[in-house]
Amino acid sequence: MLDLSPLWISLRIAAIATFITFFLGIAAAHFMQRYRGRARSLLDSLFLAPLVLPPTVLGFLLLLLLGKNGPFGLVLSHLGMNVVFTWYAAVLTATVVAFPLMYKTTLGAFEQIDPSLQRAARTLGASEFSVFRTITLPLTLPSLLAGTTLAFARALGEFGATLMLAGNIPGRTQTLPMAIYFAVEGGDFREAALWSSVILILSLGAIVCVNRFSNRGQSVKPQGFILFRPKALRQNLKKLLRLKKLAGQITRPVTDASSPFKVHLEVNIRKQLPGFCLNVNFVTDDQHSLGLLGASGAGKSLILRCIAGIATPDAGRIVLNGRVLFDSALGIDLPSCDRKVGILFQNYALFPHFTVAQNVAFSLHRRQLGPAQIAAIVHQQLTAVHLESLAHRYPHELSGGQQQRVALARALASQPEVLLLDEPFSALDTHLRSQIEQQLIIRLQHYHGITLLVTHNLEEAYRFCHRLLVIESGKVMAYGPKHHIFEQPRTMAIAKLTGCKNFSPAVARGPHQVEALQWQCLLNIVEPLPKNLTHIGIRAHQVAFLMAPEASPESAPETTPKTTPETTPETMPQVNIFRCWLAATSETPHRMTLFLKLHCPPISEHDYHIQVEVFKEKWWTMKDHPLPWKVFLDPLRLILLEDTV
Repeated sequence: MLDLSPLWISLRIAAIATFITFFLGIAAAHFMQRYRGRARSLLDSLFLAPLVLPPTVLGFLLLLLLGKNGPFGLVLSHLGMNVVFTWYAAVLTATVVAFPLMYKTTLGAFEQIDPSLQRAARTLGASEFSVFRTITLPLTLPSLLAGTTLAFARALGEFGATLMLAGNIPGRTQTLPMAIYFAVEGGDFREAALWSSVILILSLGAIVCVNRFSNRGQSVKPQGFILFRPKALRQNLKKLLRLKKLAGQITRPVTDASSPFKVHLEVNIRKQLPGFCLNVNFVTDDQHSLGLLGASGAGKSLILRCIAGIATPDAGRIVLNGRVLFDSALGIDLPSCDRKVGILFQNYALFPHFTVAQNVAFSLHRRQLGPAQIAAIVHQQLTAVHLESLAHRYPHELSGGQQQRVALARALASQPEVLLLDEPFSALDTHLRSQIEQQLIIRLQHYHGITLLVTHNLEEAYRFCHRLLVIESGKVMAYGPKHHIFEQPRTMAIAKLTGCKNFSPAVARGPHQVEALQWQCLLNIVEPLPKNLTHIGIRAHQVAFLMAPEASPESAPETTPKTTPETTPETMPQVNIFRCWLAATSETPHRMTLFLKLHCPPISEHDYHIQVEVFKEKWWTMKDHPLPWKVFLDPLRLILLEDTV
């Protein structure tokens, strides 16, 4: 009669080893994903060593460690225990050889998760354990199951290391691989073929399971480990649609404009980056939106991440409403979940395995609200962004604009004291951007707090924000009301960031006269001369044309020059009026950019002094006028600059 003990021993050893490997692999992968120390490469090599070492070598090393004279063997001997040539040794070797597969599969799955999803969960108040339980595990569940299956198959087929450490003891440590080996050695090929077929079937089954798990992972489905029951939430939402009065039973959130809630944000931080040092200091205590304007890579988004606790400054202090979020001198660094800061990421960072309603409700579990109250708040937030009918859809079923509105509703549902918007319109087309921007402005009118918007789009910053913080290479170049910064930039860097395109080195020739060296002309000015004047500029849309000598300046349609009796051609004949020739043009759907050469005809299309922007209607009325034309550089529109940065 065939002895089936090798089969049961193998299955039992492989199951126990897989169970141990499952938790060890997840723990090691989670640690290595976050660890960035110098020993990372060494630790990774040690974890993967059993995968590449010959089994006999691995078994011999384990024997050296656990044998009677080994370091661990001596300790076990003092405790009256012995592992070598026991059933426990077989479990140990199976665990060691299966661990690398579970570890590597899990680490790869963890690293494929979009980090912004975990960051979003933290800013919504989730602890590290909650982030791991509700975001990391559900999103990597197919990969974890695949790694577990591979680990089981590897543990089931282990031979060399088990033979070295556990031996071939029938009924105790004789697994299927050893039964096959000794059956062949004894000439019993029929028994060897039978056991080989069993292992082959189990191994192929494992591969099929891995492929199924991998295919399942390609389409995101709702998984377990969530903070609330989706079925209960759906039922409460349906009930709420019939019973609107539930919405009146909840406490009015702090986002209501009638609340006396005050916001005071103080940021003074420094962080060394590869290209420059971020060093910013600003305080805001009003309820207006603040725009962080600067070129890409200037450090704008990093400021938001430092405020939200996603990044840590090297030094400084961040205070929100009297609460110290970060203070390097005092050693204070509150985790993101405790900062009460909402953030809207560039990619919106919606949790793909949650529905729209579940995304919005994510932060509400900590407020000890009942299911009906959670459903009421979710419905209230979704109604405010006109998405209540899409509550049961998943993020991949929404358009980009709908995803952004869900992300905004989710951020506001957490009742943040400050809302951070990290280039929220960058992924939208022009038409959708305009619509969403207007909806966002209307939505935030009821948000009783300050909003920080990061953007490199000056028009977006001007429309959305009341005040601006202009940043270049990590330094604050200007901070104040947007009208002041756009109309009176102090430096070249600020003028460029606010859209000025025409500059010339300048030298003072009198209290109210400046020579523009590159433009080769004397310009009368009205503003007092700065002490360190280096350049003069004028915006492209603020240059006016004189199409006939007797005509008064005719400004571009989109603006009216700020002329006064002291600066009009009637009182100051020929002041700041110059002949010009057209060198080249550039066309957009609604405007024309004219590249003009002053004083004499251009040699080529690249030979020009200034750019002028006009609407096409204006261009059609002037393009047939004979050259030269005349331009008027309004003294009140000229920008006096103090540096050459």
